[in-house]
Amino acid sequence: MSSIRSVCVYCGSSDFVADSFKEAARQTGTLLARSGFDLVYGGGRVGLMGIVADAGLSAGAKVTGIIPDHIKRYEVDHLGLTELIVVESMHTRKRMMVERSDAFVILPGGIGTLDEMFEIITWRQLRLHGKPVIIVNIDGFWDPLLALLDHMTLTGFMRKPNLPGAEDRLYHVVDSVEEVPPLLARLTEAAHKVKSEKM
Repeated sequence: MSSIRSVCVYCGSSDFVADSFKEAARQTGTLLARSGFDLVYGGGRVGLMGIVADAGLSAGAKVTGIIPDHIKRYEVDHLGLTELIVVESMHTRKRMMVERSDAFVILPGGIGTLDEMFEIITWRQLRLHGKPVIIVNIDGFWDPLLALLDHMTLTGFMRKPNLPGAEDRLYHVVDSVEEVPPLLARLTEAAHKVKSEKM
């Protein structure tokens, strides 16, 4: 893992969610931008997705949205982004989001967010990438899922997510958005330390 410059944010597109989730999305966009990170996300203007993008833009980040054409037709694409990329399929969207990002932050969301989360963690387990994955557990939203992941680990279907060495963990869990930028900084420092020790 090299220095983290661009952070992909996975989150929900529903407007009918608790204010605490909306505030977390606002903080995510703002704090990542103020910490010097550019943002990559799914390109929508609704729900937490739109809030993250608007907050990032307002705080000075470059925000790239990647949206499939069949979703753009519903007129939910964000037209005020630094860059909006329209692709032909969900598969292409997810691949490009991974290629353009150095780390992944997962906020509350629905089945689309789950799809993205499981894919990026699976790819990490298969060593298809070595980029940090951070689950932000606002108000315990992810508690049921985290319990399931623990159960999968205990029953032998998944390797332990927290191996020795922070840089080698499958995913990290934090309870607040404020913890994300310093964690990203520590992970970058740890990766550079390991790399220098191997040289």
